[in-house]
Amino acid sequence: MTQFKITNDDFIDIVHNNRACKLIKTESFNNFNESILGLGTIGTKANTIEALSVMLDLEGFTDFCKQVDPHLAVPQYLNDFLKWIFGEIKNELICETFEDGYSTWADLPFLSKYLGDGLLFLWNAAQLSDVSINNIIVAMYKICKKYENDFLPQISQKVIQPPFKLRCGIARGNIYSVGNGNDFVGPCINISARLQKLNSLSFCFSQRGIDVNAFSSDFSSTFITKKVTIRGIGENELVCMVREEYEGLAKSERDKFGDV
Repeated sequence: MTQFKITNDDFIDIVHNNRACKLIKTESFNNFNESILGLGTIGTKANTIEALSVMLDLEGFTDFCKQVDPHLAVPQYLNDFLKWIFGEIKNELICETFEDGYSTWADLPFLSKYLGDGLLFLWNAAQLSDVSINNIIVAMYKICKKYENDFLPQISQKVIQPPFKLRCGIARGNIYSVGNGNDFVGPCINISARLQKLNSLSFCFSQRGIDVNAFSSDFSSTFITKKVTIRGIGENELVCMVREEYEGLAKSERDKFGDV
């Protein structure tokens, strides 16, 4: 992502019809174009990748930014949170530590994108086994719980009323490169974005392409599958959620889900 910056050198002063005018130079004016998006040659034919999309959202971030002097609190929070989340993803995926490196439960994401009030992570699902994909899901589930239990108490000692929950939506499907492959689009990204804010749930993943039988015995009963309508996606979509969280919903919320 490239900023479009204008300085005093990009302007000239002229007199037109006996009036002083300040003009932005033609070259500087024309520099405002699609290239500043940092996508490369946008007309390049898209490459297709089968991906696992993980969308994280910081619930309460908008209100957090409304506090007095947010320019002091927001950088402090983001500095700690971003270091924490990347560290936790690495920690959760470590299977065994060796002198020269690490054996991991699954690959690291190939794309990480900051979205203002959350993050998008993309994994190459074609290179992952069903077990590895489920390891990623379990890792993200554990990280969301750690946010409330570990990170939130720590950051609350530094800033006032930080985002109180880390929400997560996960979906598998094809994505398509934009330009030179610095960004991607695809239905699974949209689905993961919808799932991270599905009703009152904080953790949810689409069952499409996910083998729920591949979860280890420790987590085979953690998730429950339900049918639900996802806005802009479809009706009777099969989604998996945390059983304990679903059972804790109000009846009016539970009634939005159908049994499989």
